Amino acid sequence: MKKNSLLYIVRNSKVHGKGVFARKDIPKGTKIIEYVGNIVSSKEGLRIYEEQLKKSKETGVGAVYIFQLNRKQDIDGDVPWNPAKYINHSCNPNCKYKIINNHIWIFSIRDIKKGEELNYDYDYDLDNYQDHLCKCNSKDCLGFIIGKRYRKKFKKLMKINLNIYKVYIH
Repeated sequence: MKKNSLLYIVRNSKVHGKGVFARKDIPKGTKIIEYVGNIVSSKEGLRIYEEQLKKSKETGVGAVYIFQLNRKQDIDGDVPWNPAKYINHSCNPNCKYKIINNHIWIFSIRDIKKGEELNYDYDYDLDNYQDHLCKCNSKDCLGFIIGKRYRKKFKKLMKINLNIYKVYIH
């Protein structure tokens, strides 16, 4: 058993299907798990992403496991040896990802208690945000999986759309 695998366990999640949970208390700044899978070109990653998204819409189960590694490559994490694929998104995360030497690592950004579900901000942009419903139920949840750096723009966009809607119905 890998040393870091002692830190987490995969089990059913109230957020979404399966999740990854702390097996014991995890201090802030801990390198917890690597997001692994098949390295594919960005073009192939987009094709796989669209295929996974289509399947997700048909089944109602979120199942997009493409992670951008760099400008030219993605990781297709939909492989049996990647427990990190089960880490769910949260609008108020306890972890973050860092790309270090072409490896994607998940680190704790605060102390995490034993039994707590691990999560991080997937950092999705506003393209096709409607395709990615968020079920994290955090106090900061927008209802869609949208990266923190895009949330201000999203809120502004929603306010504009609401004002247009109000004008339209009156």
